[in-house]
Amino acid sequence: MLTKLICRNFKRFGEIEVELGNPVVFIGPNNSGKTTALQALALWDVGLKRWSENRKQNSDSATQTGVVINRLHLISVPIPQARLLWRNLRVRDSQKNIRIDICVEGITNGKEWKCGLEFDYANQESFYCRPIRTSEDNGKVISRMSIPEEAGYLSVAYLPSMSGLVSNEIRLEQGTIGVRIGEGRTAEVLRNLCYQVSQDSDKWEKLCEQIKILFGVQLDYPNYIAERGEITMTYRDESGVTLDLSSSGRGLQQILLLLTYIAVHPGSVLLLDEPDAHLEILRQRQIYQTLSELAHEYGSQIVVASRSEIILNEAAKRDVVIAFLGKPHRIDDRGNQLLKSLGMIGAEQYIQAEQLGWVLYLEGATNLSILQALSQKLNHPVKTALESPFVHYVGNLPCEARKHFYGIREAKPDLVGFSLFDRIDGKLRVRPELTEYSWQCREIENYIVPNKQVLINWVLNIVEEQVEGNLSTDECISIMEDRITEIENARETLGQESPWSADTKVSTDFLDPLFASFFEHIKLPNLIQKTNYHTLVKYVSNDQIDPEVTDVLDAILEVANRAKPLSKL
Repeated sequence: MLTKLICRNFKRFGEIEVELGNPVVFIGPNNSGKTTALQALALWDVGLKRWSENRKQNSDSATQTGVVINRLHLISVPIPQARLLWRNLRVRDSQKNIRIDICVEGITNGKEWKCGLEFDYANQESFYCRPIRTSEDNGKVISRMSIPEEAGYLSVAYLPSMSGLVSNEIRLEQGTIGVRIGEGRTAEVLRNLCYQVSQDSDKWEKLCEQIKILFGVQLDYPNYIAERGEITMTYRDESGVTLDLSSSGRGLQQILLLLTYIAVHPGSVLLLDEPDAHLEILRQRQIYQTLSELAHEYGSQIVVASRSEIILNEAAKRDVVIAFLGKPHRIDDRGNQLLKSLGMIGAEQYIQAEQLGWVLYLEGATNLSILQALSQKLNHPVKTALESPFVHYVGNLPCEARKHFYGIREAKPDLVGFSLFDRIDGKLRVRPELTEYSWQCREIENYIVPNKQVLINWVLNIVEEQVEGNLSTDECISIMEDRITEIENARETLGQESPWSADTKVSTDFLDPLFASFFEHIKLPNLIQKTNYHTLVKYVSNDQIDPEVTDVLDAILEVANRAKPLSKL
């Protein structure tokens, strides 16, 4: 089993140290380095095999020349030029070559070992590999690390996402299958893997049972047609209809690929890139559990790269989880308080906190839409920060925001936050890490309808886009004015505040009944509900927007600017 990866100058990485386990999950957003870490392990495996084939004797000799690796040998790290493996494409500084160093630690048969390799650029097509240097004197290598025998026992396989399925599949030798998988041509090998599993009746029955449980279909034995050198395979759906395997869904094909590969390669280290691809949310947890159990049964280790919140939260409970934000770091072992927080909050929210460094607390999604619309209307600099913030909806309950904020802050101590509430009578806290503010008006909707003209402007737009000549513009405006007057009079009769009052709950007590009545009179379905009230913002003139709105946007910007997100390597 591999226990640690140390890597320098490989692709996007300066220097990283990643703890490994069985299983271990690499989690992070797109382009954060998860696949790069898998490729580093794959490159180390290629280098180890090439060295063992050519220079097994005297591997620790300081004068030993490197073995040549052609870029075409890197079937799991496809590159058009060898230079692309080096960080920032720099292969040499002013006086010496810049080397890629990859060191892997592991345990085999109860014995710990460490194996480091270095890679030197040769030309666009190739580079050299040798054991990593352990001591130098004025640039001259004095000694190199020995290659432990235990490392040579490992079989490392990189398994990308399923790329579909070809209609006809010829029978392939084991080496060819490995090459095509490494090249991402998984569409051409699935029936071959199934055929290999079917040669062992126990393994085949277990595979069929797992697929039956997961997808409700029954696999038929693969059929090898010697005359054409072709493998065919069918399955029976829930209705008993026999279909070719190419008719199955991409999710079934993806899982069948993973399960067959594990069965065919027991005792391997499997590098799984997005194994949850093509799977719906409800099935991702089940698949992760199945893969973990099957790998344990076959004595294999799985290293998973994923973006799935489901897999993250499942793995955080019991497995090693590495967050690829800034320098890759472990997030599942920071003490009971963090584990408790992850259990209540969800580990994916911790990832967002690390990625952005600040959190915005609002009553609901409508509030975010209105804030975004107001910042765009005013061309306020906070509009960029509000495009995709880490936002958490807490109703109008400051205690819920505090509970969530300080739970996550156990994991990210420099997290800052801003809580924005509708008017609250109670006193809010003043803390440097968490700013709390409540609107002076009853709710945020009060600020988008300061007067009747906003609604008249909206009517002019709705007539142009929706009414299509059934009613004139003047008729629609008259209907809107009548509905407004009707509500104003009704509220006055009941002794309630004017719809334009700061104390009125504008959304439910004014806008909801107003639009319901208006659309009823023009004989159209209600096209604007509370979730769409942010669309009214563009009909408010800038000079009619309360200065308090700008103050709030300024305060949010100040918090966002204080945030300390993990920077990219």
